[in-house]
Amino acid sequence: MNTLYTLKNQLLLIVLALCSFSSTAQDVPFNCDFNAYLFQYNDVYAIDLASGNSYQVATDVTPGSINATAYNPADGFIWGSLNTPAKSIVRIGKDFNTTTYYIDELPTSNRYVGDVSSEGIYYLKAGGTTYYKIDLNPDSENYTQYQATGNLSQNISIHDWAFNAVDGQLYAVEKNTNILYRINPENGDVLVLGVVPILSGLSYTYGAVYFDNEGRFYISANQTGTIYVVQAVQDLDGINLIDANLFAFGPSSASNDGARCPTAPVLQEICDNGIDDDGDGLIDCEDPSCSGFGMCDVIVAPTSSSNAGGLESNSRLSEQINARNFKRAKTGYKFNAATAPRVERGLIYARGVNSSFTLQDFVPLTSINEDEAIEASPSDLIGITNATEIYAVDYLKNNSAVASVLALKTENGVYEHTKYICDRLLGAELISVSTIDINEQQFIKSIIKNADGTYEFVLSLSAKLVNNDANFGIESHWNLDQYEENVTFYNFQIWSNTIDDLYVLGQEVLNLLDIQKPIESYNNSTPPTVFVRKGSYTNGGLDLQIINTNATESVTLDAGYRGTETEDFDNLNGIIDLNGSYITNIRVDTGSLFDIGFRIGDGTATPDDLFMSDGPWGIDDSQSGTNVSLYNVTRNDFDFETTDYPIERNVQLTATTNSYVSAYRALTPRFKAVDLTDYNSFKFSAQGTGNLEITFVKESITNWESQFKTTVALTNTTQDFTININDLQNNTTNAASLNDVVTLVFTMVADNGVTTTKTMELSNLRFSQTSALSIDEYNTDLNRLIASPNPMTTHTTINFTANYSEDVQFVIYDQTGKIVYTAPYTVKPGKNNIEVNRGNLSSGLYFCKILSSQFNYDTFKLIIK
Repeated sequence: MNTLYTLKNQLLLIVLALCSFSSTAQDVPFNCDFNAYLFQYNDVYAIDLASGNSYQVATDVTPGSINATAYNPADGFIWGSLNTPAKSIVRIGKDFNTTTYYIDELPTSNRYVGDVSSEGIYYLKAGGTTYYKIDLNPDSENYTQYQATGNLSQNISIHDWAFNAVDGQLYAVEKNTNILYRINPENGDVLVLGVVPILSGLSYTYGAVYFDNEGRFYISANQTGTIYVVQAVQDLDGINLIDANLFAFGPSSASNDGARCPTAPVLQEICDNGIDDDGDGLIDCEDPSCSGFGMCDVIVAPTSSSNAGGLESNSRLSEQINARNFKRAKTGYKFNAATAPRVERGLIYARGVNSSFTLQDFVPLTSINEDEAIEASPSDLIGITNATEIYAVDYLKNNSAVASVLALKTENGVYEHTKYICDRLLGAELISVSTIDINEQQFIKSIIKNADGTYEFVLSLSAKLVNNDANFGIESHWNLDQYEENVTFYNFQIWSNTIDDLYVLGQEVLNLLDIQKPIESYNNSTPPTVFVRKGSYTNGGLDLQIINTNATESVTLDAGYRGTETEDFDNLNGIIDLNGSYITNIRVDTGSLFDIGFRIGDGTATPDDLFMSDGPWGIDDSQSGTNVSLYNVTRNDFDFETTDYPIERNVQLTATTNSYVSAYRALTPRFKAVDLTDYNSFKFSAQGTGNLEITFVKESITNWESQFKTTVALTNTTQDFTININDLQNNTTNAASLNDVVTLVFTMVADNGVTTTKTMELSNLRFSQTSALSIDEYNTDLNRLIASPNPMTTHTTINFTANYSEDVQFVIYDQTGKIVYTAPYTVKPGKNNIEVNRGNLSSGLYFCKILSSQFNYDTFKLIIK
């Protein structure tokens, strides 16, 4: 047996020597590049510490798993410890070719802490206090040889350490205690520097730590991927305050270790200069690394309630969701957290049952130490979505929602909504997308910055019954078409204002599922490496900002869209050139559209999916005596002014009714309020039968009768209407202030309950900054000039009426009488408009006049803000 064992070791050494010889010639050093490298088993990821974004750069680089990785300043390579073959270390080149070396003095397993000094000495540690020194200086006669064994002055529970090039000392953070240690590599003395404040109360494993050239210490939490930074650790003495902060949101990891050149800089965001200093596309307080610095708030803003959730990521339900929201607005429904039912943890919480379970059995309680939990189930989604059961809870701290869990049962496939698909084209931004490790499984986490500036950390997963209903199987994908079709799912949308609460809630949901029926399998996808951070639709095109984490040259775009609510789908395909850039801003011309769903991808990694719907048109034919025979939405071909707020798409409606029929148009797809106080008139063209009542629905008014309204008389020929906002009335004496309009409602009423046919055709609707005077009113005061808006900020329009044609000069004087602006203009009979841009004019009071040889126009005052 001993002979066989010795022979096997000799053969192994010969094989390793041959492998070393064959691969050495191809090795290329890293030579201190700026990336941090994360090793998971035998796969390698490059991480940009400034943004937290990562991408896989190599797979299966060795037969065994790699740990204790370290950049070697002496040769420019990355080194690591292998579990197979035993007692071996590995050198890794930039081309990810490897060379393996056998070190007989090493323990056979459990070597997971390591880094290399500037002199090329590899400090490798397993559990306990013992560490090993190996000479990796290629100029040394003892190259790749064991040098010595040392012992730490105390036993500490660490999973990685790193050399600070500023002082030559090792640093590490302990799991659970979150204590920062300085370790003298020469004698093993351990100095306690104190608990890292930003980590206080956390219980993560810190398996990858890094340094930059100024002595900043970067700490990555395995489970969440969050990257924290400690400033200037070389200046700490164990007494002074540790300056630590959240830095970025990176990928989670399991069996892992990190390596980075300690003399390479990491770009830092300056939090008050209005510049994207670190190149991640986020400016000042938008950047997570500015959380809590200066005027930047710590990222703990309130989250949105689960009661407002549920918009599905497809076209077929846009109008139905619109109808749901219109019904809420019409009835004055508002979710009131103060009166919502409180949810308390009962005696049967987290206890398995043999007969049946409900969605409530899977919703965590007290796991994030909330002050209270309230039920916020949006039950009105049943019947208009594919959810058959809904249960939702909001978690409150200090009377503010800090997290939500929305649970939905679906019986014909997965629930068709995820926040990250819809929200980006509705004013939100996808700050990052990476992974989070829960119960040793990787899920996709995304960080969304909402239009109101709040942040939400988002996770979604779905459970299905398997093994004749004896077990649960878990699925979690970025793309909805990756879920199994035609099965019953229990779906969970989880969001929180901290990554740590998201982790705890996700873990508890899985634990509660496992209690009811043991989880047998996981089928999870990886996050996209190329994704749209934000986008918007304006004037016939999509403006997109694309984040490209893996230097992809181009992606394909596949889209399906509708021009209006009543049109059929059309397709759009193309190639988007990224040229390897990290950030690309691009416009995709689509033409006028109502909604669009599209996918971008490089054909290799997980593609990114998005869905956008404009504020939809809808009809209210809810009365029993109302029947709609024609409902058609058409595209605008009207040339809106640049200062207008256009209501895209025209509507035609014919119905018989003995009560009323309405058409309504939400200003946004989520019924979010829009501030229209910059506009003083509402304009449109219309024809139809009888009176048309127009209601401007404000979010702040819950009583329908108190909404502001006006009425116009329609005829069978098209007329142009201009409504002065100041003329709107309600059942009070208050003046109309359209600071929070959610929808417009156009209602025709049957007289005296007699069944009649009603028609309306509405087109070219827009809010305008121009005067609401009629043509007749203009003609009664020909010498009057009106500027709108006034005061102006960037531009204004001068409106006036003339009875003849001539060439004139429009002139602006300052208060000293000096001409500061002049422009020629050709007057035509009728209404005239002169567009004036502010240019370099400073704030203040000015006087404006038209210089004419035929008519004396009034001088008027113009205020520039």
